[in-house]
Amino acid sequence: MFSQDVASDPGMPLLLPSGQLVPLVTGAFIITNLLLVYLSYAYFVERRSVSELALAPLGRELGIGLLLGFGLFTTCVLIAMAFGLFRIEGINSWQNLVTGVTWVTVVTPFTEELVFRGVWFRILEGVFGSWVALVLSSLWFGYVHSGNSGETFIGLAAIAIVFGPMLAAPYMVTGRLWISIGIHIAWNYTMGKIFSGAVSGSTVSSGLFKTIFQGPELLTGGNAGMEGSLIAILVGVTFTVFMLILAVRRGNIVPLSWKRGP
Repeated sequence: MFSQDVASDPGMPLLLPSGQLVPLVTGAFIITNLLLVYLSYAYFVERRSVSELALAPLGRELGIGLLLGFGLFTTCVLIAMAFGLFRIEGINSWQNLVTGVTWVTVVTPFTEELVFRGVWFRILEGVFGSWVALVLSSLWFGYVHSGNSGETFIGLAAIAIVFGPMLAAPYMVTGRLWISIGIHIAWNYTMGKIFSGAVSGSTVSSGLFKTIFQGPELLTGGNAGMEGSLIAILVGVTFTVFMLILAVRRGNIVPLSWKRGP
């Protein structure tokens, strides 16, 4: 459980659950080093500017991404509640909102966006064009989740076919990673730390709300959690189609390499 002692002052309010400061600092250290490695490689090896991590739009686009991630998953929950599949039966400690958030909800999403969208998608797009890059990077994104303990075939298929493109589409619209990073972080956080659900087939976590999610596996996702449900798939596909249409209208689709001009 959580320690109620803060230094030597018993009247001082508990700001963080006991033992959470070190993981938070460690997470920040890891993310900082990932950025340094990424930026250094781009600057010294690739000899290019890192436009995908441009600082000017960071605050606005990351904020948009966080709101979208929260909104998209909450939409899934509301739909499930409307069908009688999802119930909120109480509230847990507010400390669940910060306990264990570092890895699954921050470090992992940030790392995956750098790798799968910032590296794989970007490079594949430069070689094969946007559509091939979208397919190949998303399939690889789904494959690497196959090691998750509770992941199901449908859950993996959803990650590869739906959620990979859902996270790549904002990058195709803006040419930057911030919205994708925000969506990924907020989606995982809302799923696990607010609605107490399984995150990509991992163990169900204890979030803010005490929830029950029961019904046909097609609608609940089974062990894969909400991500493997038909509800989340339809929400994800709808968002992705909208973003891809926006990317096309903005003229941001890179054609196949042999169809480009000289």
